[in-house]
Amino acid sequence: MAMDSETPLTDLLRRAGDGDAGALRTVFDSTYDELRRLAHARLTYSSRGALLDTTSLVHESYLRLAQAGRLQLADRQHFLRYASHAMRSVIVDCVRERCADRRGGGATHVTLTTHAGDGPLVGEEQILRVHEALEELAKHDERMAQVVEMRYFAGMTELEIADALAITERTVRRDWEKARLFLAAALNAD
Repeated sequence: MAMDSETPLTDLLRRAGDGDAGALRTVFDSTYDELRRLAHARLTYSSRGALLDTTSLVHESYLRLAQAGRLQLADRQHFLRYASHAMRSVIVDCVRERCADRRGGGATHVTLTTHAGDGPLVGEEQILRVHEALEELAKHDERMAQVVEMRYFAGMTELEIADALAITERTVRRDWEKARLFLAAALNAD
């Protein structure tokens, strides 16, 4: 991570939390390559016809971070957790917008005789269903929900998730497996 060695990331995060927009920009600049790598991993994982490109996802996530106001980010790990949450919200909002546009938004609806355009693409529908199931999981176990969010929406590795949550890789794997079972049951119930 390229960064001014005179100003530690934790100090920049503290200043950003106090409302210093320049410090937030420096945090973004110093973590940009890492955020791009996470975004690229997530977008590579998704299906063809991607909603966003890597740069768009990173920049939209930054805008969400900047608009959040006074963020209380204690350290790099906390920043990455929050960035993965921002990426999730960008992806979900983008899917919702595309689905609304596909359904005509506020336009008058006309019934067609073909089945072309009947609802969202499987990948987009899956993203929304996972998002909804993840909200339900968070009510039961917040950490498991964070593991899924970081892995599914931000494309983070088990090691990166373990570092960000200050837990072991084994715990990440265990939470991932439990969360997958919970999500599979929730998604198959539909």
